[in-house]
Amino acid sequence: MLQRLSTVLRKPIFWHGTHHHDSNDATKRLFDTVSSTVKGIQQINYVVEHNPKLTAEEKSKMKQFLIYRYDPADENDFPKYVSYYVDLKKIPPMYLDALLYIKDNYDSSLSLRRSCREGICGSCSMNCNGLHKLACIHAIDTDLTQPAYITPLGHMFVVKDLVVDMTNFYTQYKTIDPYLKRKTPKEGNKEYIQSVEDRKLLDGLYECVLCACCSTSCPSYWWHPDRYLGPAVLMQAYRWIVDSRDEYTDERLEKLAEDVKVEDCQNIGMCSFTCPKGLDPQRSMNHLMKLIEEYKERKIASATL
Repeated sequence: MLQRLSTVLRKPIFWHGTHHHDSNDATKRLFDTVSSTVKGIQQINYVVEHNPKLTAEEKSKMKQFLIYRYDPADENDFPKYVSYYVDLKKIPPMYLDALLYIKDNYDSSLSLRRSCREGICGSCSMNCNGLHKLACIHAIDTDLTQPAYITPLGHMFVVKDLVVDMTNFYTQYKTIDPYLKRKTPKEGNKEYIQSVEDRKLLDGLYECVLCACCSTSCPSYWWHPDRYLGPAVLMQAYRWIVDSRDEYTDERLEKLAEDVKVEDCQNIGMCSFTCPKGLDPQRSMNHLMKLIEEYKERKIASATL
């Protein structure tokens, strides 16, 4: 019960569906957020049964899925769990399989993102039983005595149900210039060759699918999503900084050294713990912060010469 209370209490406060990007809408956003928060507090642990006709015996043979539902565009709607029961024998083993079965057979109004179903595109990131995961590669707990909770990524504006607004996340990603930048003109069609050692530095970095599971699990990102870039974006920034083919290393470090783009990391480690691809953003950010510190020291030293 305590887990359920803490989970639901947080949702309306940080998950808010009206997503405006113009600064002139700040006042409306504030009132909308407060409205969503009040609705959520009024409906703590509110569960709607999708099929109230199911008997206790029928339920005992199926898995209960408690799925967060909320449409901010509907002023009469409020955040809630909707309870669905699924026979696990009828579906493959992943959370996304259950969600698609529910959408196809029980409730077509359920909104979620999905695409590849192979853990490659990053579309189906969501909170599965308390952890941010990719629903397509996260296996369902088969214990029928325990419900499975499925909610949106935490601390994000909700568009509808399990769909969150990723605009800020992708905007931050764009600011790091996530592509190869060169100062030396390219000679014909010649490739930029890397040594085996240099290429190995990119392992554990390029595999990121930008699902935002790590960033939305990070307390520092919850506190300063407007300034702190978060572990996913910072790991990708590090990926280009250590790429031996890139020639804008110092410029990239200079840009990251501003404000709290990096330094707000508290080394909590939730980013690495929750990454559905098994990557280690915390380790990458530690290396990145060392590189930034070394760059600052070099800059001070050169200024005193």
